[in-house]
Amino acid sequence: MKQERLALKPDNITFEQAAAVPTSGLIALNNLREAGGVRAGQKVLINGAAGGVGAIALQLAKAYGANVTGVDHTKKLDIVRSLGADHVIDYTQEDFTQGSERYDLIFDIPGNHSFSACRRALSPEGTYVLIGHENFGESGHRVLGLLPYFFKLMALSLFVSQLPKANFSMPSKKESMAVLKEFLEAGKLTPIIDRTFPLSEVPEAMRYLIDGQPRGRVIITP
Repeated sequence: MKQERLALKPDNITFEQAAAVPTSGLIALNNLREAGGVRAGQKVLINGAAGGVGAIALQLAKAYGANVTGVDHTKKLDIVRSLGADHVIDYTQEDFTQGSERYDLIFDIPGNHSFSACRRALSPEGTYVLIGHENFGESGHRVLGLLPYFFKLMALSLFVSQLPKANFSMPSKKESMAVLKEFLEAGKLTPIIDRTFPLSEVPEAMRYLIDGQPRGRVIITP
C-alpha cells in the first residue's frame, strides 16, 4: 500500500473502531457536506440513524451544529439518543413522511420511501440526499439494485431544486480523512461497533449483518 493512501489512526480510538471509519465515514461526510450542504442551525432528518453510515452521519451533523432527528427501529432508539439526536422517530410507530415537521435536509440511507413521499417532509428550500442501502437486495431488484432509481433522481435534479445536482467529481479522500480524524480526536465522533467476528467466522458475520438489526458496524478481526 502506498503511503499517500494511508491515514494515521487517532490515539484515542481502538484499531477495531478505526476499521469502522473509512468507508462509512467517507460516505456520510461527503454526502452531508457536498450533496447536502449541512450547516449550523439546519433541521436534519437521518433515516437509518443507528446503522453504520447513519451513526456517523448523525454525529457529524451534530458536529456541524444541526438540529438532528434520527429515525430507526424501536430497539435502536436508545443508541440514537446516546449519539446526540435532538429528536427520535420510531419507524414502526410513525412515518416521518406523514408528519407535520419539515426538514432542511433529509439524509435517507435505506431509501425505503419514495422521493415524492420524502418531499412532503422537506422545507421548500430543503435538500433530499439518497444513500440507498436497500438492505442487501431486499427491494427485489437484485441485479441493478437502486441504480435505476438513482438515475431517475439525477434526471429529476435538473428540474427539482430539492435534489442535489449530479456531481461526478470525487472529493479528496486524504482531505476527507483528515476532517474525520479531527472529529475523532476532538471526541465529536465515536465509531459504534455492534459486534466483532474473527476472520474464520466471516459467513456468520454476513448472516448476522443481513438477518439482524446491527447497531453501528460489524467488524472482522484477525
